[in-house]
Amino acid sequence: MEIGMTRNVFKILTIALLTGSLGQAALSVPAYAGGRISFNLAPGNAEDADLFSTGLRAYSLYRGLKDADIRQLGRGNAAGIAQAGHSNLGFIRQRGSGHSATLRQNGSNNAYGIFQYGRNTETDVVQDGDNGSGATFSYGW
Repeated sequence: MEIGMTRNVFKILTIALLTGSLGQAALSVPAYAGGRISFNLAPGNAEDADLFSTGLRAYSLYRGLKDADIRQLGRGNAAGIAQAGHSNLGFIRQRGSGHSATLRQNGSNNAYGIFQYGRNTETDVVQDGDNGSGATFSYGW
């Protein structure tokens, strides 16, 4: 991987993780009824996936998250994580109300983070295989 590409991936990862930790304060959306914005980050090759996984694992160490960790603040939220394999990392962070999220990891050495803010967002992710990584960020209003 070229140094420029590594820097770009690192910048994207840093921005994504900061966005997730800032939560609602980072997103300013007009108050229209029943809307949602969501984006997924999924590296396109093994090298980038390894870098992204390392960033998620560093974030989990910093936040004190376990291999499978759910943290919710608000009302009426539901979440679940199922892992089959070893050395998987999966976490779900929800702030607000009415969120729903599931993460299923089938394989080994996978890493995924789901970040949901606002209200009434829904995310369901399945990781099959080994050495996968990614993140989903959602905000509902």
